[in-house]
Amino acid sequence: MKRSALVSGLALILSAGPAFATICTIDAVPAGTLLLPYFEVDLNNPNGLTTLFSVNNANKHTALAHAIIWSDLAVPVLDFNIYLTGYDVQSVNLRDIIVNGNLPQTAPLSEDPNDTISPRGPLSKDGDYPGCQGVLPPPALPSFLTAYLQAALTGQPVAIVHGNCAGQALGDNIARGYITVDMVTDCSTKFPGDAGYFSADGTGDVDNVRNHLWGDWMIVNSAQNFAEGGTLVAIESDTINPATSTPGNYTFYGRYDNWTAIDYREPLATTFGTRFLNGGPFSGGTSLLVWRDPKVPQTFFTCPATPGTQPPWYALGQELVAIFNEQENVLEPVTSPNSPLPAIGSFAPFPAATQRVQVGGASLPVPYSFGWLWLDLNTTVAPAGSNPPIDPAASQAFVFSTLESNGHFAVGIEAIRLDSACAANHAVP
Repeated sequence: MKRSALVSGLALILSAGPAFATICTIDAVPAGTLLLPYFEVDLNNPNGLTTLFSVNNANKHTALAHAIIWSDLAVPVLDFNIYLTGYDVQSVNLRDIIVNGNLPQTAPLSEDPNDTISPRGPLSKDGDYPGCQGVLPPPALPSFLTAYLQAALTGQPVAIVHGNCAGQALGDNIARGYITVDMVTDCSTKFPGDAGYFSADGTGDVDNVRNHLWGDWMIVNSAQNFAEGGTLVAIESDTINPATSTPGNYTFYGRYDNWTAIDYREPLATTFGTRFLNGGPFSGGTSLLVWRDPKVPQTFFTCPATPGTQPPWYALGQELVAIFNEQENVLEPVTSPNSPLPAIGSFAPFPAATQRVQVGGASLPVPYSFGWLWLDLNTTVAPAGSNPPIDPAASQAFVFSTLESNGHFAVGIEAIRLDSACAANHAVP
């Protein structure tokens, strides 16, 4: 087949409209916002544990993505912009940013006239965005900013914010947190909640109309010879659907736009089902990667993080955890649907905005080697008051299970979503 005919055929196929999921059903489709629910980077070992992710453009037209790194207690600590030509893919190793200070190197047409930084393929468009001139490609971070990142993401006092903290101090020098990636209309240094980031009339930084982004992620542990990963969580934008455009409804960024729904992003689920295997081929057991919504904006706080006091929503409770074995026997630990939980005497396996939790470990003991978990992660957060207005007890989350065989392999599986925060399920199994 001649190359011109092949290109023409591909162009016809790729010109078809993108796939869309039903709003309030989180599916693997192009989206307006992506969520990497959890990451880890081992700061002790230059060849050790790290997290990689990609941001991809599903459309022939250009896209601009605004990525934000958050601590495990939901403090935004760094943002950067990623320019994508049509059908572009940009891969990111978080070690490059957090340790080496090297941000993704991309550039729009005016900053890349020779098409060497962000090459354009035969089916792809190239172009420009406001605010990106002289900003992309970004320079390397200075050493004081990498030191800031490492302290913020390990729960240590951060010098440039008056010795305050951003995360849990777990003592292992592993940087932890999560990442959001929003489709935007201009290069900026804003975080959600900053004036002009969201706008109901379409004049904000965030693109409310197009759903073009998708991606994947991998946590790689070379020292232990395994990797785990999956697709980034795709969060669609819709300015017309009442679920995502009605003030008072639960939207993904609701805590940052005062629950006015001007972010137009669908929320995640609140209740999940997932298997655990602790033995047999999975000698490393099962761990859960759990992202949760504190329902209030969080900034740097007085060190250290302390359940019941710092931050004021921490630790997060839950309505129900039910532990089943494979013969349907069930154990239900005593839980509390109210947050924050006190430091003593509380069952709080998932207290932070994001975490890795070993099934059968100290935080989540189970009496069975094999079975499954019903996780109703709804909670009423005292600092959030009666929010979200539609259902103050609803609390969006995301759960990912990783099953490991020591030194051999790992398997990553998204937990089954049993509802949506659009209409949270508060029922017991």
